Amino acid sequence: MINAVTVNRGDRYLPKVSLRQSPFQRNRFQLSLKTSIIRNFMRRIVIGVMGRGENATANDLQNAYILGQLIAKQGWILLTGGRNVGVMDAVSKGAKSADGLTIGILPGKNQDGMSSYVDIAIFTDMGNSRNNINVLSSDLVIACGMGAGTASEIALALKANKQVILLNNDEESKLFFKKLSPENVYIVESVERAIATAKTILY
Repeated sequence: MINAVTVNRGDRYLPKVSLRQSPFQRNRFQLSLKTSIIRNFMRRIVIGVMGRGENATANDLQNAYILGQLIAKQGWILLTGGRNVGVMDAVSKGAKSADGLTIGILPGKNQDGMSSYVDIAIFTDMGNSRNNINVLSSDLVIACGMGAGTASEIALALKANKQVILLNNDEESKLFFKKLSPENVYIVESVERAIATAKTILY
């Protein structure tokens, strides 16, 4: 005799309900079921992390790796420039170490130079022009370190009215971007503060 039902949605199994449960228990199950369905179908947050490639500092790489881990632990999706160098590679590696999902917006038209930690690769064949895709596809941008390419991505993000968190030791860039868009630029001194600030902005 069947006395329980399991609801299967793809590879996710939702709670069991007993056919012998009381009305109160069934109501609790229905609420749990609705909550699970809503969570499964909610759009996930995409965090864009921008930073130097070949010239990234050791501090940038360490911050990027931890940042990737913490982004994944929040259940957020990581988006980067997708290459196998610098901040892009380090943050993607960190996210994958915490079972996160990673997106790479590649400058070329194939996998040459792509990070091995990218789950979803988008080939643009646009070179640095892909920077605008990076920021427009992100709900929030975190700049880890500073370089010419990173500065251009920050500027594009601010022009698109996106919030940007600056995680770097370059005082001049902090002052410049904060003055450029005081309402959209947030300056932090640690990876943990970057995540806390992101949560405040997003929620």
